[in-house]
Amino acid sequence: MSAMAGRFEGRAAIVTGSARGIGEAVVSRLADEGCAVACLDVDRAGAESTAAAAVAMGVDAFAVVCDVGQEASVETAVAAAVERLGRLDTLINMAGILSTSHSDQETLENWDRILRVNLTGTFLMCREAIPHLLKTKGNIVNAASTSSLSGHPWFAAYGASKAGVLMLTNSLAMEYAKRGLRVNSVAPGGIKTDMVNVGLPDNVDYDILARMMPIGPMGEPAMVADVVAFLASDDARFINGEYVRVDGATLA
Repeated sequence: MSAMAGRFEGRAAIVTGSARGIGEAVVSRLADEGCAVACLDVDRAGAESTAAAAVAMGVDAFAVVCDVGQEASVETAVAAAVERLGRLDTLINMAGILSTSHSDQETLENWDRILRVNLTGTFLMCREAIPHLLKTKGNIVNAASTSSLSGHPWFAAYGASKAGVLMLTNSLAMEYAKRGLRVNSVAPGGIKTDMVNVGLPDNVDYDILARMMPIGPMGEPAMVADVVAFLASDDARFINGEYVRVDGATLA
């Protein structure tokens, strides 16, 4: 157990994108602090592995296969999570996809795919979870990105989706503030996950690319999970409608 153990004892969370990367790290951090967790992902094996690791830490955790971009899948997954856990205190939306392209060569199919998972998926998860979170005066933490805040060339679809997540976060925070629901986001940048291996299109300008990178070394998923756990805890009880950059100080 960490020095902060106990902040989430008796509480329950849903974490999307839990099979790997930041989502997996978030599950581990919440479990370390006593939180029961429903681990959602399209990757059943990955979600089950993450859940098993959390169970080994002494909490109730289980995997739910969920495609956040599909309405019926989200409805079924949230209902299953609440039925198993008995309550819902926190929703952590970490599921996301990324691809790069010269924007004049981007396809509508790929544009739609990225927005459906990253933005529509976040909305659907929030929509289904909010009635349960209102009962517990809970909170939501969404995955924005440094691409929500400044232009990232070759990332137009991803950046647009994450900017949408940022404004969705702010809108929900205002809408539900008087009903006791907090909604915040993290804006990671330069984190060592599978997503950074997506590759770049031909003929990129590396001078521009350098502006998107951390000044120091790349960050670890656990560094983002630390911030997510803070935002989801009572330590952040007076923080609402905010984003926190976790990027090692990038130039852009």
